[in-house]
Amino acid sequence: MYFMKLSSSFLLVLLIASFAFAQNEQAPIVEKKIDYEDWGLPNVLTGKDMNLRKFVRGKKLVMAVYWAPWCPNWKHDAAFVQGLYEKYKGDGFDVIGVAEYDSVAKMKAHIGQYKLTFPSVYESDSTAAREKTKHFTMRRTAGDTRKWGSPWYVFFDGTKPEPKGPIQAETAAVVNGELIKKDAEEYIRQKLGLEAVSAK
Repeated sequence: MYFMKLSSSFLLVLLIASFAFAQNEQAPIVEKKIDYEDWGLPNVLTGKDMNLRKFVRGKKLVMAVYWAPWCPNWKHDAAFVQGLYEKYKGDGFDVIGVAEYDSVAKMKAHIGQYKLTFPSVYESDSTAAREKTKHFTMRRTAGDTRKWGSPWYVFFDGTKPEPKGPIQAETAAVVNGELIKKDAEEYIRQKLGLEAVSAK
């Protein structure tokens, strides 16, 4: 009986520790040369293709976030990202998710569970696709050495002249991990031309 209680306590501590560790991949917003290509990908909920360039067009700032439904690091950020979308969408800010490495059914369930109202498309629907995705290639170019790279963020300025070729952005601000909440909000407010939170 004592051994069973000890084992249960150890497993609980291990579970808590692993969850805490999973939420410890915060990273700063950094500018990187990335040659990020425009894309057309199917919307998770509707199946209709969405084009990145059209989505970015005319907006002050668009944040693309790559996520996997099973990823604890992304789950740690999900509510914050949804909150940023709700708070700043009227100021020229938008969010688009790019789901990866799981079935579309699980992506849909995740969107419902976390009440995500910004659109999400998907690039892959299997863990076997990890090294075959543009997500993998681009984040490695940006210096992200994590195995799965969820979440991973890229910011786009839709007020710049629209590119002619396939490259949407030669350089972009990226986050190779979870958002540092205060820094992310300050960055977004600055790009939107809003007063800094600290000044308020």
